[in-house]
Amino acid sequence: MTISVQWLSYNFMVYNPLMTTWNDVAGVYVFTGLDRIGRWIALYIGQADSLRTRLSRHEQWSPAVRLGATHVHAMVVPLQADRDRIERELIQAYRPTLNLQSR
Repeated sequence: MTISVQWLSYNFMVYNPLMTTWNDVAGVYVFTGLDRIGRWIALYIGQADSLRTRLSRHEQWSPAVRLGATHVHAMVVPLQADRDRIERELIQAYRPTLNLQSR
């Protein structure tokens, strides 16, 4: 069963990173966990030319797990300009703990 969630007006697919083989596609992703009342919280938001390359060894995954990350939400976004805009909008809206450089 495929689950999707919305971040702002964008639809992201929900993945368990331990059970996912990432495709070699460009996109935006969110490292997420659930809060005490079952709502997704964004711990890190990023983008990549290749989700496969970027997410296979991401330096923020371990810190995100320590903060409660259990899933990755990802959306295919082919154009760089669109990835830049969406990433910026999401970081500004959700202010993830691990996106320190973008605050």
